[in-house]
Amino acid sequence: MKRSEFSEGEVARCWDQNADLWADHVRKGWDYYREYFNNPAFFEFVGAVTGKTALDAGCGEGYNTRLLARSGARMTGVDISQKMIDLARQEEQREPLGIRYEVASFTDLSLFEDECFDLVVSFMALMDGPDFGGAAREVFRVLRPGGELIFSITHPCFMTKGYGWVEDEAAGTTKLMVSDYFGDQPYVERWRFTEGPAPKEARPFAVPVFPRTLSEYVNTLIRAGFVLEEIGEPRPSEEACKRHAWLRRWRDHATLFLYVRAVKPAASVTSEGQAYGL
Repeated sequence: MKRSEFSEGEVARCWDQNADLWADHVRKGWDYYREYFNNPAFFEFVGAVTGKTALDAGCGEGYNTRLLARSGARMTGVDISQKMIDLARQEEQREPLGIRYEVASFTDLSLFEDECFDLVVSFMALMDGPDFGGAAREVFRVLRPGGELIFSITHPCFMTKGYGWVEDEAAGTTKLMVSDYFGDQPYVERWRFTEGPAPKEARPFAVPVFPRTLSEYVNTLIRAGFVLEEIGEPRPSEEACKRHAWLRRWRDHATLFLYVRAVKPAASVTSEGQAYGL
């Protein structure tokens, strides 16, 4: 199946089917990778958001959107799943934080005018759509000059379709096996929150995956007009590893996540190399 044959409609249907279960598990705190590794590291990477007008691209049921709003950002969240947005809006009614939620793909942000956001963040979502180039161009359009795109994804160099851990108990060693790095065919991955307080109760989700190389991510951003500011490859803290031994492998051997900070320049450059103000 080519990427172009795996439509955004199919992605939306998958997340509509996941929505109730996902919201239940996440709101119970069962996503331990989020709670004890990814969120602490990524929010530190994002930095201060107070007073910024921000868009959460691929917001899901709004868990992290709400955290950003509580940190002082003026938040809008978009997601391709109607059911996810319904859940997010229900939570906004229960606890108003001034968040606007809309059903939209991050490849089509036509609901929004040009240059209307200071910041676009995306938590583990941009890897889950078939058109990363379209998303990069739309995000660039809605960002104000000097605005930032900050996103997290699973690390494309290590989280390949063929990855797996190899344990040698006799030697006391652990190794990470990576394969099929250049494979670009989409597939549906089924997984559940196995590291959490109730792994036997956690039920699986069906998640579309669109493999890309590191160079594809980086070059696509550059072609869209972004300037790369910072790359992050977080490691769990020693404290987190002592509390949750299963994190140790991600501290000692490889990184599970990739963080990217890219800026829309205050001036663009023509093909002749002449800068002009926006």
